[in-house]
Amino acid sequence: MAVTKDSEQRTGRGEIPDPVLFSIGFLSFFDRFATPPMLVVLASRTGLSLAEAVGLVASYALFYALGQPLWGFISDRFGRVTVLRAALAGLLLAAVASTLVSTHVPLLIARSAAGLMAGCLYPTLLTILGDTRAGVERARGLSDLQIYSALGTTGATLAAGAIAAFTDWRVVFGLPAVGSVALLLFLRRAHDAGTHRGGHVELRAAFSGAALVVYGVAVLEGAVLMGILTYFVPALQHEDVPIALAGLLAAGYGVGVIVGARIMRRLVQRFSRTQLMGIGGVVLLVGYAASSIAQNPTAITATAVLVGASNGVLHSSVQGWATDVAPTARATAVSLFACALFLGSSVGTFLTAGLADAGRYGAIFLLGLAATVVLIAVVTMGHRAWERRRTR
Repeated sequence: MAVTKDSEQRTGRGEIPDPVLFSIGFLSFFDRFATPPMLVVLASRTGLSLAEAVGLVASYALFYALGQPLWGFISDRFGRVTVLRAALAGLLLAAVASTLVSTHVPLLIARSAAGLMAGCLYPTLLTILGDTRAGVERARGLSDLQIYSALGTTGATLAAGAIAAFTDWRVVFGLPAVGSVALLLFLRRAHDAGTHRGGHVELRAAFSGAALVVYGVAVLEGAVLMGILTYFVPALQHEDVPIALAGLLAAGYGVGVIVGARIMRRLVQRFSRTQLMGIGGVVLLVGYAASSIAQNPTAITATAVLVGASNGVLHSSVQGWATDVAPTARATAVSLFACALFLGSSVGTFLTAGLADAGRYGAIFLLGLAATVVLIAVVTMGHRAWERRRTR
């Protein structure tokens, strides 16, 4: 991990160096996306049904979501570095536990605990960027974070299924434990004075009408953008694509996020945030249209790439909205946003698990297409109305 001169100066002031901050994002998304590519292998080697294996992902997302209000409150009260260290230590223990059990209920508990702990990481990174950066610099920081997170997603999608198939699924769950140890070492000199610019915490601001609208958008976005991601590799395997190749093709999602995030760095100077949300929404719409029409490897790969590109534009824009909607209670607001996002993801996965078990992936992508139409309308109209009220 290369540390720049600027990063060293930040460390001297107690700030988290950018490479460390972004590496936490990488770890968070690697752990989040490592299970879906190995669902079929995991089910076959543990005796779980595919629906039960999908339930591990849904439960992870559910506890990721439910822990957010607690993490946000602790972060606003006690500091950003405090919760990062606590969450990394907890993720370390949960990852180790995941390697030691193989029956349904213990594994469900271990993965739920991992989701609870990993849920702290990315929202806290968003909060730190909101605390320490503004305007275009913040938008670029969010784009950079998206890139590292996409690399984590891509790494998990590419490697997890193959590692599980050719070695053991326990290895995949063990890797985040190693990463947690390394990051805890890198955080040993950081302190909250270097990352928390906030002053008075006004928790009521996190429950304003505008904030509630953002959380509602997040529930829908979570179901559309994240809940359906679970099915890219299983859908490809359903089309008789070998698991290693399925992981490679589904990794187009991560490539799409990286491309979308790089494009976002230029678009942010030319378009308003509302317009960017519309652009990202249209890309998402085209992505799901492809796999609604046909469920062959070409269509599913195209969907993965386009959903990723949409994430880099649409989701980044919505994240920016979440960091602005309640600046006097930013960590709480961002954590509630993440709670809503992953609650939507969990609900979306739970509701479609039966369709996946029946191999009806076309129906899943069609549902994503319909929900995307609603998302585009809600997010663009909601953000436009919020901007008008703020500028009065």
